[in-house]
Amino acid sequence: MLARLFTEQYSFAKGDSVVVIGLGRFGSSVAQSLVHLGHDVMGIDRDELLVREWADLLTHAVQADSTNTAIMRQLGVADFSHAIVGIGTDIAASLMTLMVLTELGIKDIWVKALTAEHGQIAERIGAHHVVYPEANMGERVAHLISGRMIDFIEFDDGFAIARIHAPASTHQQTLGESMIREKFGVTVVGIKRAHEDFQHATPSSQILPGDLLIISGPTRKIELFAGKA
Repeated sequence: MLARLFTEQYSFAKGDSVVVIGLGRFGSSVAQSLVHLGHDVMGIDRDELLVREWADLLTHAVQADSTNTAIMRQLGVADFSHAIVGIGTDIAASLMTLMVLTELGIKDIWVKALTAEHGQIAERIGAHHVVYPEANMGERVAHLISGRMIDFIEFDDGFAIARIHAPASTHQQTLGESMIREKFGVTVVGIKRAHEDFQHATPSSQILPGDLLIISGPTRKIELFAGKA
């Protein structure tokens, strides 16, 4: 879901090159999903075992010190359109890596923040987007427990993406006919139907009972739309 959010909402054009630094649970999940969406992805990590694990699944996987500007320049990181810093528990390494990326002139840098302070410093140094996956877990769980949403991720700018049951009011209509964006201010990114592959949403996509909708938009508007389910 995170990878699709990057693609649909934040101008990751199909085929854009992305460097993902830190191949732990967060970084590897985003990296693999971006590959599936057609992006050229280089994964970088200090851990040789992680690099070996992902070598055949990403476009490139390299063991390297991401805090070293010379090494990152030699790897061609400056040529990538987007960078995602997903370093796990080492805040210093995360911020030093961010400094290297800003020095290399990367135009779009994402940073996974472990704390609010981490995120604030990252923004001051030059991060264009900050994600707080752990900090938002309580909010996410609350939405899931309410039964309105099957999955929910909120970002620091009040934007969210969720997977919900298609509300009855949208059944047997195309997306164009349902006018979900016009009525609720949210965007249907895709539709998942039982025993069928995920399909990207188009105005002609029909919504049937039992369908799951992947939606994105302002958190409050998603909550209101999900309440119709």
